[in-house]
Amino acid sequence: MAFRYPNGKMYTSTSQKRPVKNNVTYSNRGMTLEEDINVTNSYYLAAEVAVIHKKPTPLQIVKVDYPKRSAAVVKEAYFKQPSTTDYNGVYRGKHIDFEAKETKNKTSFPLKNFHDHQVQHMKTILNQGGICFVLLRFSSHDEVYLLDASYLISYYQEKEEKRKSIPKQDIEQYGHFIKTGYHPRIDYLKTVDEVYFSHND
Repeated sequence: MAFRYPNGKMYTSTSQKRPVKNNVTYSNRGMTLEEDINVTNSYYLAAEVAVIHKKPTPLQIVKVDYPKRSAAVVKEAYFKQPSTTDYNGVYRGKHIDFEAKETKNKTSFPLKNFHDHQVQHMKTILNQGGICFVLLRFSSHDEVYLLDASYLISYYQEKEEKRKSIPKQDIEQYGHFIKTGYHPRIDYLKTVDEVYFSHND
């Protein structure tokens, strides 16, 4: 079956691009941020710590065959642009909503990685009292930071004034470094505790 992005480009699975390794571990730096977070979320769910899931990317089906009356086979579809953020769920009785992005840039994080509808969604979550942030990975440094959505929104609004990125030094100042490990791989909820719940403890 053929999948296409909104711009018409064919979708290719990352598993087809990356050679399979026999000794893959959770410390494998070849894993994408999304894969690391998915593994982490599975750990949280199994340990009954939190219920957080990645939202499926919506599809626009354009071609369907009906080889049998009781079955339909999708032959071609397009990935539609998600209207919200990548992840949401519940932790300690609070709604959590976040986006995850990574860059190869060493000194800044490009704002083009975010979209108007995502930023607007983050504003809505904050207005309703939810916890909203972004997880940003600098892949060249193998560093992950949690940045509250309010900071991202502020920088994004400056995009109209020719701002193209968030300096890494600002992310280090206003964000929170997340130490990576094994189980879980990216323990972002430990940072969430420190940032959003420490005043309640």
